[in-house]
Amino acid sequence: MTHPLRLRAFRLLFLGRTVSALGDAVVPTALALAVLRATGSTAALALVLGCAMVPRLLLLPLGGVVADRFAARSVALATDLIRGAAQLVVGVELLGGAPTLAHLAVASAVGGIASAFAMPTASPLVAGVVGAEGRQRANALLGATTNASRLAGPALAGLLVWTAGPGWAFVIDAASFGVSAVLLAAIQVRHVPVEHRSLRADLVLGWREVRARDWYWSSLVAHAVWNGAAAVLLTVGPAVAVTRLGGEGVWVLLQQAGAVGLLVGSLLATRARPRRPVLVGNLALATYAAPLLLLAVAAPAALTVAAYCLALSALGFLNPVWETVVQARFPTEVLARVTSYDWLMSLGAMPLGYALAPLAASTWGASTPLAVAGVLVLLACAGTAAVPGVRRVGWAVAAAPAQPEPARR
Repeated sequence: MTHPLRLRAFRLLFLGRTVSALGDAVVPTALALAVLRATGSTAALALVLGCAMVPRLLLLPLGGVVADRFAARSVALATDLIRGAAQLVVGVELLGGAPTLAHLAVASAVGGIASAFAMPTASPLVAGVVGAEGRQRANALLGATTNASRLAGPALAGLLVWTAGPGWAFVIDAASFGVSAVLLAAIQVRHVPVEHRSLRADLVLGWREVRARDWYWSSLVAHAVWNGAAAVLLTVGPAVAVTRLGGEGVWVLLQQAGAVGLLVGSLLATRARPRRPVLVGNLALATYAAPLLLLAVAAPAALTVAAYCLALSALGFLNPVWETVVQARFPTEVLARVTSYDWLMSLGAMPLGYALAPLAASTWGASTPLAVAGVLVLLACAGTAAVPGVRRVGWAVAAAPAQPEPARR
C-alpha cells in the first residue's frame, strides 16, 4: 500500500491543511484577549463569537450542496481566500490600535459564512486525492497535525499577544490561508459531476442518504450528545477545578492533557484497524462520561486529568476512523452533504450545552449538569451498540451511486 505522503497531491494538501490549522489554532486565544482589551466586556466577546457561529450553523447544509455541485477544491480555495481576507482586516485593524466592535463582528460573520462552505469540503478533498486503501492513514495524519496545532496554538498565541500584539496572530492566520490556497491551486482533485437539481432536491437527497443508514444517523445523535456534554464540561468544569480541585493550574493541566490525548488518539488511528470501526469508536467515546462524573463528585485532580486525557484520546482515534468509513460508505457525489449534516448536529448541540449548563448549575449546583451530561454520554454512545448497522459496518467500500428522487409532474 502506497503511503499517502508519497502522493504529491496529498503532500500538498497535507502541508496546506497543516499551515492553516496552525494559523487557526492561534486565533481563539488571540481573539479573546483582543476583544477584552478593546472593550473590556465578555458580552462583546460573546457577540463576536456568536457572529461566527450562527451563520456557520445556518449555512452548513447549503455549504454541503455547493461542495457537491462544484469541485471541492474550487470551493475550498475560494473560502480560504475569503477567510484570509477577513482575518487580515481584523489584524490590520488591531495593529492600527483603534478596533471597533462592529468591524470585528462583521469580519467574524464573514469568516463564519465562509467556514460553512469550507467545512464540508474536507472529506471530499481527501477522497479525491487518496485511494480507499490509504484514506485511514491520510485522515489520521491530518487529525494528528490538527491536534498538534491545538496543543501548540495557545502558547504561540500568548507569545504573539504579549510580544507583538494580538493583531499579528490574525495576520499570520491570514497568511496561512493564503499558503493553503496556493497549494490547493497546485493540485488536481477527483470530482464526480452531480446532476443539476433544485436546491431543495439536493438537500433532500443528502438527508435521504443519511436516513438510509442506521449506523450513520444513530451515531450522529450520539456524537451530538457528546458535543453537548463537552460544552457542559467546558462551561461548568473550570469552576469545579478552581474551587474544589486545587485552583486554576488544575484546569490548565486538564486542558493540556486533553490536547495530548487528542494527538495520541490520532497517532493510534494510523495503525489500529478494528473489524467494527464505528462500534469500537462509539464505545470509546463513552469514556467521556468518566471525567464528567469525576468532576461531578470532585474526585482527586490527578484521576480526573487522567480520565480526561483518555477520553480525548478516544475522540482523537474516532475522528479519522469515522471519516474513513464515511468516505467508503457514501457515494462521492453526496459526501459533502452528508458530512455537512454531521457538522450541523455536532456543532448545533454545543450552544445548547453552553446555555443550559450555567442555568442548571445556578439552580442545583455544578455537580448536577456534570452528572446528567455524563450519564447521557454513556447511554447515547454505548447505546449505539444496540443498532444493527453499528455492529455490522466495517471498512469495505460499499457505496452505490446516489439515486435522485423521481421527477414529479
